[in-house]
Amino acid sequence: MRSLATLLFAVTALLPAYAQSPLAEPDRKLARDIFQQLVETNTTDSVGNVSAAADAMRARLLAAGFPASDVVVLGPDSPAENKGRKNNMVARYRGRPGSTLKPILIIGHIDVVEAKRSDWTTDPFQFVEKDGYFYGRGTQDMKDSDAAVVTSFIRLKREGFVPDRDLILALTADEEGGKSNGVDWLLKNHRDLIDAEFALNPDAGGPILEKGRAVSMGVEATEKLYADFRVSNTNPGGHSSLPRPDNAIYHVAEALIHLEKSPFPLETNEVTRAYFASSAKVEKGERAADLKAVSGATPDPVAAARLSKDIVYNSLLHTICVATMMSAGHAPNALPGAASANVNCRIFPGHSQEEIRLDLIRIFADPTIKVEYVTDAGEIFEHGSDRKSMAPPPLNPAVFRPLDATVHSLWPGIPVIPEMETGASDSIYTMNAGIPSYGFNGMGIDRDDDRAHGRDERIRVADFYTGVQFEYLYLKALTTP
Repeated sequence: MRSLATLLFAVTALLPAYAQSPLAEPDRKLARDIFQQLVETNTTDSVGNVSAAADAMRARLLAAGFPASDVVVLGPDSPAENKGRKNNMVARYRGRPGSTLKPILIIGHIDVVEAKRSDWTTDPFQFVEKDGYFYGRGTQDMKDSDAAVVTSFIRLKREGFVPDRDLILALTADEEGGKSNGVDWLLKNHRDLIDAEFALNPDAGGPILEKGRAVSMGVEATEKLYADFRVSNTNPGGHSSLPRPDNAIYHVAEALIHLEKSPFPLETNEVTRAYFASSAKVEKGERAADLKAVSGATPDPVAAARLSKDIVYNSLLHTICVATMMSAGHAPNALPGAASANVNCRIFPGHSQEEIRLDLIRIFADPTIKVEYVTDAGEIFEHGSDRKSMAPPPLNPAVFRPLDATVHSLWPGIPVIPEMETGASDSIYTMNAGIPSYGFNGMGIDRDDDRAHGRDERIRVADFYTGVQFEYLYLKALTTP
């Protein structure tokens, strides 16, 4: 058996010829066209159609020579409001005949979060290139990576490349919300189509940039747990000329102010401590010292307080709960009989939804405030789940050897760092199904320019094309005997 060092050298030796060559113009055009097609297909839950995007990607793979039997579009017939809008695409790239290796699954959601034209300086569902950036909903989360994987499948097929095992791509619905999560549905209804040794999820991790320069490659090793809670107050209401002291709006507003002023306790775990320790080596000055000070078993609270002024580090050090929506009243000249707000929480591993619901009740300290758990489908329950966040998967050399080699060929010298995803992803479904899952991609985003779910979402043009090349190189290295 060859040593790990010999294997890593072999994989690395495979890469430089590809990595040193810029993305050829035909490949740039292909990637851009696919990216534009995905962005300009509205796939929001409210009015969009995920099936249209799934059908479009299937058509591209069929045109590239994939057999129709290996590229299928399927989804749930219910709930009725789906109306055929929530189909998923599953494509299988056939590997070496007779291979005994289990397939590798790549998951990527093609739905996007809602976007209002009035909030944006461009139309969120028009693909706009300006000032060196691509703008549009999904340019960061995550149609950029969807386009990169589809482009890579087409490029590899065109070259006649035969991987050492099957590659499966699942482009899915309702990761951002809705009643028909595609990964969950496929696992429950068509496990045979996507069963794999491990899964790759480009919806997490990726290069961290400082003013366009890559400083590290993050790999999701664990993630926070997602939860929504409805915070509400009710009272008899009445005429606005006779204001009551227990106005429902004021009760909810005061509860949210308490939440804003009551951060959750400082926490770290083995993944975040490793992340802080590695990050300290690529930072300078006080930032480097602070990162080192929170990387031990007992984090320094003073250093943590300074780091928490940065929204990313703050999220890596605490459970985060924030108000995202409010609703109240029925007329401008009447006291509200009810008021409510949605509080969205990203829960630190080791804590459950129900535990955080009880924490919110404690923080609000108002017996007239009701806190209920809201599912992804909008169903409301008195209590949340007792389930806690997933445990980190093992660091599989089959994943990390080619990853190290690919990263160092494109961004020489940057470290590959395990991280805790501060949001949430579909990896929760694959991990719970017994499929180890790893989150990373090649789409570099500046640390201070994270616009996912926000207005004027964008990615630098050069970073998109680098990400496309990363996906191609990595899949090739991953499946080269």
